Amino acid sequence: MKFLPTIPSRFTHPLKLGLRSLAAHRLRTLLTMLGIVLGVASVIVMLAVGEAARYQALKQLEDLGATTILLRSVKPTDEPTQRQGVDLLAYGLTFRDLERIRATVPTVTAATPMREYRKTVRNLDKKMEVRVIGVTPDFLRQHNIRLTAGRGIEGGDDESFAPVAVLGSAAAETLFPTQDPIGRAVTLESQDRSRAFTVIGIAAPKTLAAAGADSGDADFNKVMFIPFQTDRVRLGVELMTMKAGSFSVEKLEISQVTVRVGDVADVPRTAKALQSLLDQFHPRKDVTLSVPLDLLRKAEETQRLFTLILGSIAGISLLVGGIGIVNIMLATVTERTREIGIRRALGARQRDIASQFLAEAVLLSGCGGIVGVALGIGLAFVVSGVIGLPTIIRLWSPLLAVGVALVVGLISGVLPARRAARLDPVEALRHV
Repeated sequence: MKFLPTIPSRFTHPLKLGLRSLAAHRLRTLLTMLGIVLGVASVIVMLAVGEAARYQALKQLEDLGATTILLRSVKPTDEPTQRQGVDLLAYGLTFRDLERIRATVPTVTAATPMREYRKTVRNLDKKMEVRVIGVTPDFLRQHNIRLTAGRGIEGGDDESFAPVAVLGSAAAETLFPTQDPIGRAVTLESQDRSRAFTVIGIAAPKTLAAAGADSGDADFNKVMFIPFQTDRVRLGVELMTMKAGSFSVEKLEISQVTVRVGDVADVPRTAKALQSLLDQFHPRKDVTLSVPLDLLRKAEETQRLFTLILGSIAGISLLVGGIGIVNIMLATVTERTREIGIRRALGARQRDIASQFLAEAVLLSGCGGIVGVALGIGLAFVVSGVIGLPTIIRLWSPLLAVGVALVVGLISGVLPARRAARLDPVEALRHV
């Protein structure tokens, strides 16, 4: 029974001696801890930024879908043709392309078209240029666009060519600053004639960063969604613009087709099949193909490189802190040579001396790690709030940082502890 109380004292006694020694030289202790503090804070901030970037990448993958392939129409560089004195430029995806995709590529489970262009929308004296997007009923659901009021576009709207619209949040606030938009009409201005649409829903604020380079800033706030068939039948596939007194017409049937594949493993070969199909009927390269899964994998690779760089910087800071601990502990051994000799003369063993110096090194790194975690969490909030860079701190990241700091302290204390333990007691007592 007497043996049990001696177990904790074997660990607590060196810690108490270490605390006394560190407290006796407060300024030196603080300066020695500084390297560990900065290193741990760097680790916390690096992990917070990296975790936020990873979360955003996964969120985008969830929005677009891992089994999604995007086909987009792009304006070619060739000259438009003349039709009755009017410049006509026909390009991009067509309804025939959509039929071919659905009929000839067996791994495709769904192909959803949409068309977009910029037009001015007006409500009385309020007007705004928005992205008009003709969509199918499942478009909002596929892109995780929620509604804050009203309803979305339904199958009946598309089948009956209904003149209804869902406004983005910014468009609704601009056109109806003091009114409820639901049930009210907005006017879509066009070169030939204006058309009225009834607002049936308001979309929640959203930005889809990976929607494609040709979609502008991919802002789903300054937008007006209308049924795809309504857009095709009531507005037509030809977009007329007037510049410097001359008319030009662009014929664009489909701006984008979102292709969905049944299995992630089928995405690469489906993309190759689609690219081959498009090359046959679009020699002008007026259609581009992108795989969000590939884009996000590249983004993850870039993020891993970024995390590696930040981790290297944090590792260097911890290494510098560890070297500082070794340096100061070696100096402490020299300063306390006579104290070591007295303790050896009083019966202290080599392992008692070594454990004391190891305890001091671990205390230095441990306290530095705790202070570094607090500083790192504070800096993460500063980075998120002031700079605007998103950060996410997981529970395991402070634990990992403190654990690494303790390991660095333990390794850094081995050399000074060995040197202190091997001092000759007689020579130590002679030291002045």
